Amino acid sequence: MPSIPAPWTIKRELQTKSEAETDPEYGYKPDERPFPDMLRFGIINLDKPPGPSSHEVAAWVRRILGVKQAGHGGTLET
Repeated sequence: MPSIPAPWTIKRELQTKSEAETDPEYGYKPDERPFPDMLRFGIINLDKPPGPSSHEVAAWVRRILGVKQAGHGGTLET
């Protein structure tokens, strides 16, 4: 039976498929993304308080951020 080396004895290396730069024509680095794009393409993690419905909270978000569209991805109830 062949001997199997212990996992901690195997030399490991980080493999990089390719190095690339973000072309500004196609987007931004996350830390350089302008605020309007964050709102347009972003997700807000929200801890909804007990009481108001998911629909009400989505309406609050629309009003506070001044956007036309906001919604939720399923129930916000616990």
